[in-house]
This record gives sequence, C-alpha cells and structure tokens, in this order.
Amino acid sequence: MSKPYTTNNQPAAIEVENVSVELGNMQVLENISFTINHGLMVALVGPNGAGKSTLFKAILGLVPVSHGKILIHGVPFSEIRGELAYIPQSEHVNWSFPLTSWDVVMLGRERKIGWFKKPSKSDKEIVRACLDRVGLYSRRSSLVTELSGGQRQSLFVARALAQEAHTLLLDEAFSGVDIASQDGMMDMLKSLKDEGKTILLSTHDLNKMSDRFDLVCCLNKHICAIGQPNEAFTPEVLEELYGSHANLMIGKESN
Repeated sequence: MSKPYTTNNQPAAIEVENVSVELGNMQVLENISFTINHGLMVALVGPNGAGKSTLFKAILGLVPVSHGKILIHGVPFSEIRGELAYIPQSEHVNWSFPLTSWDVVMLGRERKIGWFKKPSKSDKEIVRACLDRVGLYSRRSSLVTELSGGQRQSLFVARALAQEAHTLLLDEAFSGVDIASQDGMMDMLKSLKDEGKTILLSTHDLNKMSDRFDLVCCLNKHICAIGQPNEAFTPEVLEELYGSHANLMIGKESN
C-alpha cells in the first residue's frame, strides 16, 4: 500500500483502499490504494487509457468497484452531502443548454436550497461571491456558449465553491485551455488549497510539477508511485507510465 498522507488522526479527504474496477470483461483499475489528506494539491498523471477518468468516476460512485473501498472524509460517498465537487473534461459537457453563468453557479446551491424552493438572499450573495472569485461576475448574464474554454472551466470551479465542497476533483481541466488561462486557474486553485481545500487534478502536463503540486500520483491501471514530484518521477516510473516516450517526459519535468 502507498504511504498515507494524513495528520492528527483526522479522517482523510480521500482514501482508496485496494480498489479494482472492471468494465465489461476489461480490468481498468487493479488494486489501487492511496490516501490524501486535507489541504493538498495532488496531480494524477498517466497515459491515455491509464484509468484516470475511471478512478474519478469510482470516487464519485458513478462506476461500481469490483473490490475494495473508497472513503470521503471517512465515510462512503453515498453518505456525504456536497463534500465532493467534480469538474469534468470540457469536451464531455453538453454546452447546448441555454444557461447563464449565474444559472450554472446557482446549481451548486441546489442541495442547500432544497427542491422547489427559491434561492435566498444568502444563496444569491454566495453565488455572486463565487463568480467574483473566479473573475466572472461581469459575465454573470452571459450564456455558457459565449464563454471561452478557460472561462467555462473557471465557471465549474465557481459552481464547486458555491456547493461549499471541501474536495475538488478536476478531470483534465486544462484540455483546450490556453496557457494564460491555465496559469490563472492554477493560481486560483493554489489559493483554494491554501485555504484548506483538497484538490485532485488529472493532467498530461508535467511542466512545473514541483512548483504547482504537493504530491503526484502516477497511475497506469495501478499505482506506479505516489509522493512529492521530485521523488515520484524516477526514470523507472516514467518508463512504466510512458514506455518509449519516457525520455521525453523526463526532459519536460527537468525544465
């Protein structure tokens, strides 16, 4: 089992213990174990087909695990309310719905408001603050179809903040997002981490790992390594992840 990153006997933000996932007749994840404490920024890296999105779905309870268990703040996902927020890959979102930025972020308040109830003054103030936090309050009346890729991803972060989630899962959040927007989003996520939120972000970009992340989790259907970036990215681990392309990856991380 990988080294647990916990302190003060506090239940971990995410605990994955001996988890395997089978989809059809295919073994997608095999005996995955790791523990992430609160207030950390963690990168999930691995090649296409490594099982990163499947791992997120398993944590969210969207796919069944064939073996093992997953706990969020010490309890199964089914027993928590709003502690976990998911920011999906942009290309997996149907952007055709005629929703404004304000509407999308207000969806994060749904559990707090309750069914068939109107948002309170407090709910509206929270939405306003969340939009302002990600720099989109001036675009509150804009349809999501009118936003750039970076703005859409920032909007999902604002929705997560409105949800008052303590743990954020971002699946390839930088896909289709320009470099400037990526840097701005990383700065925003770091500020959230500094406030105590836990962030698990899957990415193919190995640049500036040591500057951006506390830990990196290397996944290729199983855990190849987990630890600080300068410890986890050994030549052996990179070869296990990327095979013949390992030397290219080593070069990127050393920049």
